[in-house]
Amino acid sequence: MLTRITVGESDHELAQMRRLNKVLARLPRFRLPPELILQGLQGLIKLAPLPSAKLTGHGVGTEHQTVSVEGAAASVRILHPVGTPKVVVLDIHGGGWVIGHPRMNDALNLGFISACDAAVVSVDYRLAPGASLECQIQDCLVAARWLLDPGNLLFAGLPVIMVGESAGGHLAAACLLALKAWPELLQRIQGAVLYYGVYDLTGTPSVRTAGPNTLVLDGPGMVAAMRRLTPGLSDEQRRAPRLSPLYADLDGLPPAVLIVGERDPLLDDTLEMAARWGEITDVDLWVVREAPHGFVHFGVGKDVIKRVQEWVRSRVWH
Repeated sequence: MLTRITVGESDHELAQMRRLNKVLARLPRFRLPPELILQGLQGLIKLAPLPSAKLTGHGVGTEHQTVSVEGAAASVRILHPVGTPKVVVLDIHGGGWVIGHPRMNDALNLGFISACDAAVVSVDYRLAPGASLECQIQDCLVAARWLLDPGNLLFAGLPVIMVGESAGGHLAAACLLALKAWPELLQRIQGAVLYYGVYDLTGTPSVRTAGPNTLVLDGPGMVAAMRRLTPGLSDEQRRAPRLSPLYADLDGLPPAVLIVGERDPLLDDTLEMAARWGEITDVDLWVVREAPHGFVHFGVGKDVIKRVQEWVRSRVWH
């Protein structure tokens, strides 16, 4: 069953969002840069100092591991709370498949740790164009299977919540679909929280027709970017369920919250995915008033983040 609500309607929240949008409207929309520039950006992000002081100030331990399943390996970053966790968040960061790092979600994940007594496992998946989308999905699947394995003594028996945003929302949905091959593992996932994900690699109508009122992402430019990220494939092949979750059989997926802003060119991705997912199980669709893509990283949307934490607690605290 699908439940749709509009979030961010208070005068204070709306004023915050409008101030942010005025700033964003003066900036160029993000589009996939040429490969040499992209490689430079990836290198700078890797060299950036880790924000360890923020985490250690809250008593959070950080651990990096290379995990493997049936000979396939993936890199993960684990955040350990002070006490015994009640839930594990499997976090998949955004960044258009080409930039980003697990630490970019530290603020959001610290919220899960504090409000939900969570541990966090973040997937440090390989980035495009050095790695294909298929490889990125594989990295996320390896991390998920490692985490969900009953023999994993770190988190044995704990419920798991899958969280992804933007490209991470796409990878999280694709990973959940791939986990249907291991139904006993998929059953351990109590819910999914997906922020403004990409679910159709050929571009939904709101992507293809995005105009000056949409913010942060260059909508029409995304169509060309997704073709560059999937070289040699036709649009029909890009709609294959393993790549475009919107066209997949969603039977067996867990309850979910799907979140998107009104000024996000990916609006239709979330609306259409929520409608299909809601035919299978309980899905909450939260449309954030006048919010741009990526709004949770811009110091706004605190009410949304609080609602997400409450939803996670409702799923795992019985």
